[in-house]
Amino acid sequence: MTKAFSALQPSHPTTAGTQLRHWREIRGKPQLELALDTGISQKHVSFVETGRSTPSRQMIIDIADALQIPLRERNPIFVAAGYAPVYRDEPLDAPSMQSIDRAIKRVLRQHDPFPAIVMDRYWNVIETNTSAPAFFSRFIDLSVRPRPRNLLHLMFDPEGMRPFLLCWEETALSLLWRVQREAIGQVSDERTQMLLAELMAYPDIPQDPRSSLETPVLPMIPLRFRAERYTLNLFSMITTVGTPQTIAVEEMRIETMFPADEETEGFYLDFMSRNDIGSGN
Repeated sequence: MTKAFSALQPSHPTTAGTQLRHWREIRGKPQLELALDTGISQKHVSFVETGRSTPSRQMIIDIADALQIPLRERNPIFVAAGYAPVYRDEPLDAPSMQSIDRAIKRVLRQHDPFPAIVMDRYWNVIETNTSAPAFFSRFIDLSVRPRPRNLLHLMFDPEGMRPFLLCWEETALSLLWRVQREAIGQVSDERTQMLLAELMAYPDIPQDPRSSLETPVLPMIPLRFRAERYTLNLFSMITTVGTPQTIAVEEMRIETMFPADEETEGFYLDFMSRNDIGSGN
């Protein structure tokens, strides 16, 4: 499995070539291989990286595509080379995002009666369907959770969903592994590292999650909830937008939760239909 690396750059301004070399080294790709992938001569790649040659806009795009550089990290490269930023960072409610927003809302609606959540790259909740808050509110009081609500904090917090999660250690290790694996471009930026540090600061977190990052895991992360007489075995599927052209769209994902078996589906529907269950039960 490819490891996640830190994308932290030096604090002082860097050239476009320095940034491109930084990403090439993160990817572990020799200059010759990058040259073959892009159709740019190895000599020209070397000149760009050392600052002897200024890359064209198209060359930056070609190299960035070959190195799978996240869109957010490409704009500083364009600016350093003397070009305007290429990729917009617009919220979902921007006029230009209406088609994406409508599609997301349709996916959310169609997934009822099971939870569906739209999150940004740091697991902050952007939008949900009706069933997601209804489900979590049967365990805890969501009104006291600060906004934007963060799904990982909701799971790791002893005053959140954690007391209702069975097999807590396995779930925690799997989620920590997933944060690393799903970092944009498989690179952990400063905010992702801060998020991991905040999660590790909770009590009774497995002490060495790094070992789990090297271990093959199930094709899904099981989420087993204890709910009175019910045991709800759920798992999630992640939807992303193909060939994104804006930063927000690339970093956004929709998490849809499903029953892992027919018994859980019946338990879930019965659990959600009852009127005698209060928050925290």
